[in-house]
Amino acid sequence: MTTPFRQVRADYDDETITVYQAYNHAIASAAVAEQKLNASPEFLTTRMTWIKPSWAWMLYRSGYSYKDPGQERILALKMKHDTFINLLERAVLTIHDRDGTMANMEGESSPALSDGTSNNTSRRVRHTVAGAGKSSDVKVQWDPERSIRLHKLEYRSIQIGIPKAISSDWVEHMIVKIEDVTDKARRLKQVLDDNPDVTDEELIQLGLVPTEKPFELPERLQISLRMVGDHTK
Repeated sequence: MTTPFRQVRADYDDETITVYQAYNHAIASAAVAEQKLNASPEFLTTRMTWIKPSWAWMLYRSGYSYKDPGQERILALKMKHDTFINLLERAVLTIHDRDGTMANMEGESSPALSDGTSNNTSRRVRHTVAGAGKSSDVKVQWDPERSIRLHKLEYRSIQIGIPKAISSDWVEHMIVKIEDVTDKARRLKQVLDDNPDVTDEELIQLGLVPTEKPFELPERLQISLRMVGDHTK
């Protein structure tokens, strides 16, 4: 079966969905211990924070947690289904200013800050929807998905930007569990280095790759996020 060009894929159960973000050691250690993302004073709610449900994209973004000290710990953040959907209800799309494809504000050209956020504000254009540009808008962008070996794929992966206007509320009320998955990422990198021919199925069996399934969104969201219709590409 062909993977749709834009689709939300995630590790989820009947109640929660997992998203990821990478942080420095101080932020991650305090967050896991206290089960509060802002337990460390180093965590800043004054900048936009980007989360993603794709394990492979998180590995790409953080270089399996080896990319830089600001991303040395990867956290899995569990959210309730309705909370995740409510975030997307508040979202506006970000797009390239020239070719109409989704902007990559968290790719190679967007340096990570010490709290795992991004400070890149260049070349940003919002999809024209009612209320676009409000400080409370959640941002959505569709970046090329990555394989577990970090190769670029033909379809897209969703990235969700939590603005500073609602960051405190997100941290305090929308995250129900925090788990450190850094060791999983590093074990995966080691297995890939030691056995380049290992299959994705074997990695799943080893518990190093989660089974990410399509996460169904309401039709109105599929339309507004350009997942269906005439604007899927």
